[in-house]
Formats: sequence, C-alpha cells, structure tokens
Amino acid sequence: MELTGIYKIFGIDGEYVGYEVLKNGNINKTYRADFRENGIDKSYIIQNINTYVFKKPEYIMENINGVTKHLYDKLPDNKKERGVLHYLKASDGKNYYIDDEGGFWRGYGFVPNSVTYDSFDDPALFEAAGAAFGEFQLLLSDYDASTLKEIIPGFHDTKARYKKLFETIEKDPVGRVKTVQPEIEFLKENRALGEALVDMLEKDELPLRVTHNDTKGNNILFDKDTNETLAVIDLDTVMPGLVAYDFGDAIRFGANYSDEDEPDISKTGLDLKKFEAFTKGFVGKIKDSATENELKTLSLGAIVMTVELAVRFLDDYIDGDKYFKLNYPEHNIVRTRCQIALAKDMIAKRGEMDKIVEKYAN
Repeated sequence: MELTGIYKIFGIDGEYVGYEVLKNGNINKTYRADFRENGIDKSYIIQNINTYVFKKPEYIMENINGVTKHLYDKLPDNKKERGVLHYLKASDGKNYYIDDEGGFWRGYGFVPNSVTYDSFDDPALFEAAGAAFGEFQLLLSDYDASTLKEIIPGFHDTKARYKKLFETIEKDPVGRVKTVQPEIEFLKENRALGEALVDMLEKDELPLRVTHNDTKGNNILFDKDTNETLAVIDLDTVMPGLVAYDFGDAIRFGANYSDEDEPDISKTGLDLKKFEAFTKGFVGKIKDSATENELKTLSLGAIVMTVELAVRFLDDYIDGDKYFKLNYPEHNIVRTRCQIALAKDMIAKRGEMDKIVEKYAN
C-alpha cells in the first residue's frame, strides 16, 4: 500500500512535505513522514511490521496500548508529551491498520529534538540510561504483568535454551561438535548458574514484572540539547519477565569492553566503572519498589543473560547457522567465545558487582 494512503487512514492532516526511510532497525520498515500543519512542522514515524518475525503483531499492539496508557497516566504533566510514545489511531479506532494485502501498519508522533546513542563512553550518560530503564520498571511496577501477551514464548527460558543446545549437540547435524569442546564444557559446568533465575521464578521467589527485553542504550530517547532522558522506545518485545533480565542484558551489551562479536577475546570483559554507573541509575529508581530477591539477583542477571546468549550462539553454530544473521562463516562461534569470555569475567567479578548493587540499594 502507498504511504499516502496510510497517512489518511491514520488521520494525519496538513501539507505533506516528504518522507525519509530510517535504517536504524533490522526488523521493521520504518519511515519518518514530515508534514506542515498551520505553519508548524510536524513529523510522524510510520512502520510496516515484519509479520514473518512477529507472527501476531496485534498482540504487540495490545501490549503497547496498555503499557503506554499506564505510563502516560503515571507521568507528571510536564513529561506526558515527550515521556512516552503516542500511537496514532486508525479510522476504525485501533492503534494499527491491516491493508488489503495483509500489510500491518502503525504510526506514532516523532518526538521532537530527540536523539539516541549507540554507545556510552561517558559514564554519566550510561547512568542516565540506567535511570531511564529503572524508571520504566518503577512506573510499571504496579502493572499486572500476567495480563500481557507473551510475544516471543520462552524468550529467556534458559532451561529450554539449554535443553535445545544439548539436543543439537547430540544430533551434531553438520559435524562441528568436535571443534567446540571447550565451549560445550564451560556451558555444561555453568548450567545451574544459567538456569538459576528460572528456578527462582518457578519457586515464586521472584515476581513476574513488565519487562522491555531489549534494553540496549539506543532504545532510549535523549533530548538533543540537554541529554535529559525522555522516553524508552521500541516496545515490541514488552512482555512478562524478570527485572534481572532487563538489567542483565543492558549490562551485557553496554558494560562490555568490546563488541559482542569481538574476535580477540583478550579485549572482552566487564567494565566495572560502566557497571557502577548503570547500576547507580537503575537501582536508584527501583530500590523502593523492588523485592530483596530482585535486588540480590541483578548481578546474577548479567551473568545469566550472557550465558544464555552464548548458549544460543553455540546452538546455532552447531546446527549449521540457521537463525542468526552472519557477516562471515565463523561469526557464530566468534560470538559464542566472546560471550563466554565476558561470562567468565563476570563470574570472577560477581562479588564486586554484588557490593556495587548493595551500595545503591541501601
């Protein structure tokens, strides 16, 4: 369907100026559409959702509708405009539109004067990122997570991830098992650690929360001039989970000395300065709403998320590279070794990590 038709369906008024294709996402097709209304420039984000990846996008929009409304109601009046994404309603009143060819569309107002960052060399900026994700947790701490749809079933079920890995090892479909014995041994030795959060959830020792599940720093909008955090974005994977998942994945991605696929594992490890910066921001926001167990398992969350990704990368490598996109043939095993190196460093520094969490929790 033509974009001009989509604009009309979502009730966008004003003089159409033009559009730009945005390429900062790997899954959905995203456009910024520019209009002039009564002499004022306004922009909107229009997205065509990838229904191959997201089989039930209406579930995503149902979750988003509930979560954004809750956030809007909790925000102070001076933050309501830019502190949460405002999704457009189609002519039938829904926050999405399905065209005649089955294309799934949605739109929301572009947050003016906003910017995102892919990396955080400045600890103060990483602390602000931690506070933004912490506030997201705080504002949704009284939201009934069980009412959310599970967008990716079993996403952080490390027990299921481990089970699948060892089934793939048993099958050895492309004959790679003999080449990755050290990686298999490490993951086998640390299986109980990798499954610890799921164990606690099953025993009701941790509460189910609304989790973002993609807590990379570039999913936070900052004010372009002041670097004030504005809103947490990209809510497609919002679903029930554990606070430690969101904290842990942010640390895994943002407090590593290297990229997650660094071939030279001597460059990989946990940057405790960045860990402390993010922890200060995150824990400072959630410490009064979180349970004692939630706070005690934050460091564990970083280890579990790192081990989980190592399991997924190794499983895909042994299975013949069917899931993750590769930049070169050995990419998955390079990723695996990098995550294992990071996990080893985290395990060695766990005591220091726990002390940092405790410092800001009290």
